Amino acid sequence: MTHGETKVLRVDSLARVEGEGALHLRLDGGRVAEAQLKIYEPPRFFEAFLRGRAHTEPPDLTSRVCGICPVAYQMSACRAVEDACGVTVDGQLAALRRLLYCGEWIESQTLHVYLLHVPDFLGHDSVIDLARTHPGHVERGLALKQTGNAVMELLGGRAIHPVNVRLGGFHRVPSQAELRPLAERLRHARDAAEATVHWVAGFDFPDVGGDHDFLALAEPGTYAIESGTPTTMPAPSTAGLPPDSERALPTRTFPVRAFPEHVIERQVPHSTALHSRLDGRRQLTGTLARYAISGRWLPPDVLDIAREAGLGDPREGTVCRNPFRSIVVRAVEVLYAVDEALRLIASYEPPPRPHIDVPARAATGHGATEAPRGLLYHRYVLDADGTVTDAVLVPPTAQNQGAIEHDLRRAVQHRLDTGDRPTDAELTALCERIIRNHDPCISCSTHFLDLTVERG
Repeated sequence: MTHGETKVLRVDSLARVEGEGALHLRLDGGRVAEAQLKIYEPPRFFEAFLRGRAHTEPPDLTSRVCGICPVAYQMSACRAVEDACGVTVDGQLAALRRLLYCGEWIESQTLHVYLLHVPDFLGHDSVIDLARTHPGHVERGLALKQTGNAVMELLGGRAIHPVNVRLGGFHRVPSQAELRPLAERLRHARDAAEATVHWVAGFDFPDVGGDHDFLALAEPGTYAIESGTPTTMPAPSTAGLPPDSERALPTRTFPVRAFPEHVIERQVPHSTALHSRLDGRRQLTGTLARYAISGRWLPPDVLDIAREAGLGDPREGTVCRNPFRSIVVRAVEVLYAVDEALRLIASYEPPPRPHIDVPARAATGHGATEAPRGLLYHRYVLDADGTVTDAVLVPPTAQNQGAIEHDLRRAVQHRLDTGDRPTDAELTALCERIIRNHDPCISCSTHFLDLTVERG
C-alpha cells in the first residue's frame, strides 16, 4: 500500500450480536488514529411513545424495546413509576419479581454464552458449525436456555414480552403446586450451569485488562439483580495501577435519583445511540462490573467455583477486568440465577393479593435494575392524574459504547505493534470478538458490522 492510499473494507453485518451497526477504523502509519462504533439503526422513539400515556402503561410498552431482556425493561419501569407514586413492593411479590428476573438472566446469558460467544473461542463461524463438533455442549446450552424460558412463561405469561407483569406486582400469581415442576427442572439445570462454568473457564484467553470505571447496582448481603444502589469502582489508572490490575478498588455509591447527575449523555455524530460518561470518565456496566462490585455477596459455593474458574476472589480484594473472560462471569451468573430461583421457590408462600394499588400522583420517579448487559435506568415525570409527561431510558449498551471503542483501539494497536500486517479479514475477526465480549444489544441502544478501514 502506497503512502496516502486508502483501503475500505465493508462487512454488511456483524455476526452473532443483537442488532446492526458499523465500525470505522482509521490507521495511520501503524497507529490506530480512530475507532468508531457506528450504531446506525434508526432511533426507536420509545421515550416519545411514552409521553401522554397513563402511568400504568410503561411496563407493557417498554418490554417491547427488547425481545431478549423484556423483564429488565418491565422491572425498571415498575420501579420508576412506583417510586414516583410513593409505593414500595415487598414480601412475596418482590420475591416473585426476582424469580422472574432470574429466568431472564438464565435464558439471556445462556443465549450469549452458547449461541453467540463460544464459537469465537473454538474457531467456528456459528453455533450451527459448533453443533457439528460439540453437539452435547450445544444441547446442554439449549436445554439450559429453555429452563429460563420456562420460568418466564410461568411467571410472565409467555417467554417473550411477558404480559403478566403490572404496577404493584402481577395480574396473576402462581400456586405452590405450579412451582414444584419448575423447581425440579431447575435442579437438573443446576448441573448444566456448573458444567458450563467449568467448560468455558478452560478456553484460551488473551492476557488483557480494561481501564474503565465500573458501574453496577449493589445490595449488601445479596447479588443485585432487580434492585440496589448505583455503585462505582474506579479504573486502575486512577490509582496509578496498570490496566490489567486485578486489585479491587474502593467503591462509592449514589442514590438512583442522582443517576442523571453522574451519568451524562451526549450525542455523537457517528451513532444513533447516546454516549455517556460517568462523572466525566469512561464507564463499563455489565457482568465484569457486577462481579467486581457485588461478587463478595455470592453464595460461598458459587464464589468458590468462580475463583477456581480464574475470576479472582472479591472477598480477598481481587476482581476480573479481562473482557474476554466475561463469558466465564456470565456462566457464573447463570449458575447463581439457577440457585437463587430454587431458593425463592423453596420459600414461596402465595401473597394474599397478586398486586398492590399504585395510585397516581404528580412526581418524578427513578428506577434501575441489572439487565444481563448491565444497569438499566428509567425516569418518568407524572402529572396529577398519572399521565407521563416525560420519559428517559438509559440502556447499558449505550453506556458501554465508549468502553467498547477504547477496547477496540487498544486491541488493534497491540496487534499492529507486534510487527505483522494483519489482513482486513483478520482485523474484522478481532474487532468482532472484542465487541461480542460486551454482548451489546444494539437495537436497545438506538435512542453489526460494516467495517471501514482507512490505511494511510
